Amino acid sequence: MKLSAEQTAFAARLGHDFADPGLLIRALTHGSIASQTRPDNQRLEFLGDRVLGLVMAEALLQADPDAPEGQLAPRFNALVRKETCADVAREVALGAVLRLGRSEMLSGGRRKEALLADAMEAVIAAVYRDAGFAAARAVILRLWGSRIKTVEADSRDAKTSLQEWAQGRKLPPPSYSEIAREGPDHAPVFTIEVRLKTGETAQAKAPNKRTAEQQAAQALLDRLA
Repeated sequence: MKLSAEQTAFAARLGHDFADPGLLIRALTHGSIASQTRPDNQRLEFLGDRVLGLVMAEALLQADPDAPEGQLAPRFNALVRKETCADVAREVALGAVLRLGRSEMLSGGRRKEALLADAMEAVIAAVYRDAGFAAARAVILRLWGSRIKTVEADSRDAKTSLQEWAQGRKLPPPSYSEIAREGPDHAPVFTIEVRLKTGETAQAKAPNKRTAEQQAAQALLDRLA
């Protein structure tokens, strides 16, 4: 198997030269276009999830040798959750090289968060199968690098904190609404507004709705403080 020009460029963005190009092709193959001779990426996704988890756990232990498990667990969850994997996938334009069936393409599959996250994990597994754990670890740490450094802030659940703030003042839960969407289909940017019953609002932009909601909630918490 040979990679297309687009797939070769994607491999370069990953920072890995595949000895077996078929592994990358399989990692990019969604179930909507799979067949007996063209397997999908689900098995690789299963493996990639575990490889990512091990690398993140090791990285967190090294970054903060004194942190107890109670602090490490939310940091770990923030780094391996589907939203984070989808964010990384967008940064390397993974959606542009996904192999999708016609119906999935027409329904916007290249920008679907769950689909991007699953494919990102499959790509990690493809690197692991192609060149071993050290190669996969290097790719993951490079792509996730800045997130590992800022994970303490990312692991805080601002939405929960804002809801607790409202409950403590006998207010209804905050409401969140999408007020804008910009950018190409494979890399959208959402603007989310959070509003309290008392009229206070805040907005935030992010590549996915969950992150934008969290950032908007944090912005409103900062203002209320």
